[in-house]
Amino acid sequence: MIMRIFQVTAKAGKEKEFSEFFHETAIPLMKRTAGIVQVLPGAPQPESPREFSFVMVWENLEALKAFVGEDYASPHIDPAETELVEARSIKHHDLVEA
Repeated sequence: MIMRIFQVTAKAGKEKEFSEFFHETAIPLMKRTAGIVQVLPGAPQPESPREFSFVMVWENLEALKAFVGEDYASPHIDPAETELVEARSIKHHDLVEA
């Protein structure tokens, strides 16, 4: 399984709008995406009010590529996010099950 960690920094002053997008669009989308085993959305803490994240566990790399394409190492965003996002990052790891 592949663990995908996606982090987003909302633009200053756009935190509320991004939060609405995150809760109303992004989380439901990811939860119903084929190939995802688990979705762990992360909302901001008071000391970092613009930082949001997703930890997603995918069945395998093929399932991830089926969703985002061959360029899976790039942090893709929904066009609706473009005006709300200052920065984004993505990392992948093989999931280690304890």
